[in-house]
Amino acid sequence: MIALAFAAFPLYLFGLWKRPFLFAGLAVQIAYLVSRGVALGRLPLVGPHDTLLFLAASLVAFSLPFHRHLKGHRSYYSWIAVAAAVFTAFALAAKQHNTPLPPVLKTVWFELHVVLAFLSYGLFGIGAVLGALSLRQGGTPLEGMQYRSVFIGYALFSLSMVFGGVWAFLAWGTYWLWTPKELWTTILWLFYSLYLHARLRPQWRGKPAAVLGIAGFGVVLFTYLGVSLLMKSSHSF
Repeated sequence: MIALAFAAFPLYLFGLWKRPFLFAGLAVQIAYLVSRGVALGRLPLVGPHDTLLFLAASLVAFSLPFHRHLKGHRSYYSWIAVAAAVFTAFALAAKQHNTPLPPVLKTVWFELHVVLAFLSYGLFGIGAVLGALSLRQGGTPLEGMQYRSVFIGYALFSLSMVFGGVWAFLAWGTYWLWTPKELWTTILWLFYSLYLHARLRPQWRGKPAAVLGIAGFGVVLFTYLGVSLLMKSSHSF
């Protein structure tokens, strides 16, 4: 089964030159996550191995809706392929969590919280790529697509926070814990709130908004990986 995960990495790399390989990598990665979930009898989204693979798959999957508008921007899929390959490589190097879930995680609220969070991370990643292309090519339509990607990601992330609060209440009797993960999750939400509100003002559209969208994905990566690896938290790997 792990061979499927390893197969996705070269497919993503080949996707730098031929787009069908990128989508083949996505299909292989989804097949691996589904088969892993069936084998474990639970959602395969615990630990960096599973979550990095899910993030890579989300990034590639969410690149598809923008395909019709980006036929003339070949570098778009190159950026997506590189990011997916990097996330997959780190996932393959990470330890698998094959143990049953502890009772505190055996709830649909946890599953909804995690799935929506990583779907939103994928959309924020798409937003960062579109922002980078916008800066490079000076394309206002690209920055507009970045805004739409971030807006949808923000909506999903907000729902994730709501479901996370419900899960926390059921698990620990409180909707909020003063841990680094919760604090950085709030910082992430506030950052994208700032981005969405700033872009409503004409002077922030274009290059300033594109830069904010790129910086936001840096906050995403620190909230996801940096906090989990460097700080003690209820969400630590």
